Amino acid sequence: MAVAIITGSCGLVGSEAVTHFAALGLDIVGIDNDMRREFFGDGASTAWMRAELERTVSGYTHVTADIRDRSAIEAVFRRYGANIALVIHAAAQPSHDWAARDPHADFGVNALGTLTVLEATRQFAPNAVFIFTSTNKVYGDRPNSLPLIERETRWELDVSHPIYHGIDETMSIDATTHSVFGASKVAADVMVQEYGRYFGMQTGCFRGGCLTGPNHSGTMLHGFLAYLVRCAITGTSYTVFGYKAKQVRDNIHSADLNSAFEHFFRAPRIGEVYNMGGGRESNCSMLEAIAMCERLTGRPFAWSYDDTARIGDHIWYISDLTRFRSHFPEWKLTHSVEGIVEQIYDVNLDRWSATV
Repeated sequence: MAVAIITGSCGLVGSEAVTHFAALGLDIVGIDNDMRREFFGDGASTAWMRAELERTVSGYTHVTADIRDRSAIEAVFRRYGANIALVIHAAAQPSHDWAARDPHADFGVNALGTLTVLEATRQFAPNAVFIFTSTNKVYGDRPNSLPLIERETRWELDVSHPIYHGIDETMSIDATTHSVFGASKVAADVMVQEYGRYFGMQTGCFRGGCLTGPNHSGTMLHGFLAYLVRCAITGTSYTVFGYKAKQVRDNIHSADLNSAFEHFFRAPRIGEVYNMGGGRESNCSMLEAIAMCERLTGRPFAWSYDDTARIGDHIWYISDLTRFRSHFPEWKLTHSVEGIVEQIYDVNLDRWSATV
């Protein structure tokens, strides 16, 4: 039986990948040590998702291991060897703020952990397809140099601007401020490309915008849309940092992202890079997202504003999906940002209400 190894298997993208590829008939080996709890506290723990996967997904095997632990990761890959058809590397330290507190841990997880998983794949399953969940933060704050226009609820580009439909993969990653987190993800992203080009491996970097969905254990330092909805349900005050709360993000549902992974898995390429987000079809500003939450709950949203923007943060980011669509024209987005917010609310209402 073909095996898919999924790191970060209990997180947002990883858990969606477990159910998606198990439904395609692959045996799933999930690697996750609930480090999200260590990063962000008990409220961000993914233990609940592990229990759900073990209960509902036939053929799921869970491995509690740290991706920085070379011997532990190599043992997993050695065990399954040539049966490994797919590796989805979704484990990461995902927060700007946390990275600055402990750069060694951030770089260890994001860069060295990625190298560990890559090399284990090369040694024991060199023909496997390797998919890496990268980030739009590899571009640093370069998008902030765009001639943005202030609108009532968002920053925006003029419709005539060549980047109006989104940022593509040709944007330079040099001479910008990335944040410590962004720098560690750049290192991982480039290494994944290099293993493709240098060793001829089938690797793909998916530079995500805001990856979201109802499986997200959202927290104050990461997963803004899920955490925003959680705050709306619990009445917890949310703090918006900088840009008059008009910063724009595109949002892609984890199911649509995994659909893209499937397309790449079925027709892989070598050392490929894709910007992957909601594009012009699914995006919102902070003010617009807050308004969505208010419509859902029927009450004012509790929030405050801090004028200090996060270092390296984007004022406006929308992904240009042209490259991926040119390679995989049958792939389609199926979730809008409004639908995503509603689904996060509906799925998690009872669970999050119980924490109040």
